[in-house]
Amino acid sequence: MAVKALDTLELASHGPVIPVIVIERLEDALPLAEALLAGGVRVLEVTLRTQQALAAIELIANRLPEAIVGVGTVLNARDAQRACEAGARFAVSPGYTAELGQACKALHLPLLPGVATSTEIMAALADGYSFLKLFPAQAVGGINLLKAWASPFGQVSFCPTGGITLETAPLYLALPNVRCIGGSWLTPADALHGGHWSQITDLARQTHSLRRVR
Repeated sequence: MAVKALDTLELASHGPVIPVIVIERLEDALPLAEALLAGGVRVLEVTLRTQQALAAIELIANRLPEAIVGVGTVLNARDAQRACEAGARFAVSPGYTAELGQACKALHLPLLPGVATSTEIMAALADGYSFLKLFPAQAVGGINLLKAWASPFGQVSFCPTGGITLETAPLYLALPNVRCIGGSWLTPADALHGGHWSQITDLARQTHSLRRVR
């Protein structure tokens, strides 16, 4: 069954935090996704950092249609093609190239492009992308950088990712040009390795207190 394509801005409407997920073992994919769903987190970014990533995306997409599963760490057109075939509903990249932007458009795969400089923002805007991922957020200037960009890039909104914690998340979400954030703290490695799914559900529930009325 065909799934309606989404606009990446819709991702922010489902909650303030998109979990950045690294899956080492395929058997963890479903219980992890179920734990996040139980905590009210529907948007899942499974990164292409392991050999199991594409199989995990396919498994979640087929077995848990209520989840909005996407692919992270997309570097090129080939990554986008493979993720699309696996059932990813959106893509996230650490940086931006016109080649990747055009490939995702050709695949009808919504892209949240990563940027770290004003030049990258201008390149993404030129190709029609105005909802962008600031990455790695903390390392490149974080909140101060987002404040500085608010005036020259007033038409751009951001999903900062990289180095953000539950404690610093509210500071990012308080910025007018931030729609949501990405966080790896929802799926800590020790919880995954130990199968502590209730811990992940609790972490997912905590994100709802971060929601801000706009």
